[in-house]
Amino acid sequence: MIACDGGRCTVQGPITLDGVVALLDTGNQLFTAPEVAVDLAGVTDVDSSALSLLLEWRREAGRNGRKIRYLNIPANLQSLAKLYGITELLSAE
Repeated sequence: MIACDGGRCTVQGPITLDGVVALLDTGNQLFTAPEVAVDLAGVTDVDSSALSLLLEWRREAGRNGRKIRYLNIPANLQSLAKLYGITELLSAE
């Protein structure tokens, strides 16, 4: 689930293969501010599709001249990013 208040958005629940397409579509519809901060503190479970989702949201923001940054990245997602060597892509603006 994604909720936004202006440029601040929160993601809650799992980001796994089962729901990643719906999250992608919802995020693309909601992340319309010039600068979006996505708080991931409420994420409960992740798999590698979560990394793909965050990278695709970043690409979509770039295509539309917006900036996106991720806050409170859960430890399990940070571990996956480190494993795949993409930690800097999640922290870069």
